[in-house]
Amino acid sequence: MINNVLKYKTQAVAKPYFIAALALFVGQILFGLVLGTQYLFGDFLFPYIPFNVARMVHTNLLIVWLLFGFMGSAYYLIPEETECELHSPKLAIVLFWIFLVAGALTVVGYLTVPYAKLAELTGNDLLQTMGREFLEQPLPTKVGIVVVALGFLYNISLTVLKGRKTSISLVLLMGLWGLAIMFLFSFVNPHNLVRDKMYWWFVVHLWVEGVWELILGALLAYVLIKTTGVDREVIDKWLYVIIAFALMTGILGTGHHYYFIGLPGYWLWIGSVFSAMEPIPFFMLTVFAFNMVQRRRREHPNQAAVLWAVGTSVMGFLGAGLWGFIHTLSPVNYYTHGTQITAAHGHLAFYGAYVLVVITLISYAMPTLRGRLANSRKAQATEMWSFWIMTIGMATMVLALTGAGILQIWLQRMPTDGTAMSFMSTQDQLGFFYWLRLAGGGILLAGLLTYLSSFFIGGEPVSEAEAQAGSNGGGVLRRVPARA
Repeated sequence: MINNVLKYKTQAVAKPYFIAALALFVGQILFGLVLGTQYLFGDFLFPYIPFNVARMVHTNLLIVWLLFGFMGSAYYLIPEETECELHSPKLAIVLFWIFLVAGALTVVGYLTVPYAKLAELTGNDLLQTMGREFLEQPLPTKVGIVVVALGFLYNISLTVLKGRKTSISLVLLMGLWGLAIMFLFSFVNPHNLVRDKMYWWFVVHLWVEGVWELILGALLAYVLIKTTGVDREVIDKWLYVIIAFALMTGILGTGHHYYFIGLPGYWLWIGSVFSAMEPIPFFMLTVFAFNMVQRRRREHPNQAAVLWAVGTSVMGFLGAGLWGFIHTLSPVNYYTHGTQITAAHGHLAFYGAYVLVVITLISYAMPTLRGRLANSRKAQATEMWSFWIMTIGMATMVLALTGAGILQIWLQRMPTDGTAMSFMSTQDQLGFFYWLRLAGGGILLAGLLTYLSSFFIGGEPVSEAEAQAGSNGGGVLRRVPARA
């Protein structure tokens, strides 16, 4: 069947990337539930899935499925932004299977082979890259990631070069190239521990609080242009200001990770000051999204995508901005570093800034990939319910981890009688919060399954005319008069 909704037929290569991303997202949450259970029952699934293995799989699936989402999003929007077909759709499909198979084999390796043996089998003695948090991947997997990234960037870059240049495509391309370049530091593993941690943060921090924010801004701007009809020039100005603040605060804000790893003391000031400014671009992102929705000149039939877009800006500000700010100053971080406060911030920041923006793109693009402008009212209502269920689940997890972190700091690091409680004894006191965290994870999974169920709900798709007449596919966002 010919898809007459897509403007460019090569946009269809995004579909398998989106499907893989959602499937891996389910896997990530399942392993997160395993971890949450192991916090309460330490021998759960032992020795089949030890805690350290479950944690590796959980965090690695997070990174991989987001990368699938970013790549699928780029393949979908770049043809529209450049006004030309993708340079090589065949290359995009080949790279998809290489990435998927390499990721699957890596997870199987984690689950079936002891990590030390896996390092020995995969050539870690030739180039030592394994054993670091989030970068546990064996050497062949890291090389495979580089190959896939280079092929992907070749495909996207040539498409951009031969077509129309827009702010969105250029900002997205800058973010994707930065992502690939920063990952190269994962191959650098110096014997000096201070340098090792510094290079490690070049990957981890300059990804999530640097170049990934460029990708976030570009994706969100694209969806808002498509769903609100606001002039591109207006959105471009907002995008430039947001990414300028994101880069300025994000790059120097890396210093908040340098407090206690042996780097010079001036990083206490640099890290504190610029990290304290990091909520600014996320607050601007929130104002930007609400402003564009209020100024919209059209009522797009896909109102579910609008909800995800607005939710991205709000939850990104709360997670990456507010929850990051509460423990980023060095005198505060002295007590909170490595506690459940850090886990609360990490979960909400990733969910708000990156999980939701990928789902925003999938929500907007998937109906067109399936031959319609938007899903039926019932499907969109289900999708909107999934947003609220997932967000409530994440909020439950984050508040539970925040409470656990506060109690952990009080018992373990700020004792009133002069005797600090040991780490394991402290953990015994946090059981109530860990039960709440596990419940929140269950709610999050229920929300994701609700979202996936919306793909199988039929009905007549909402048309542009119906949307303009006032229908909004579920009643969450009402039409307001356009303003100049």
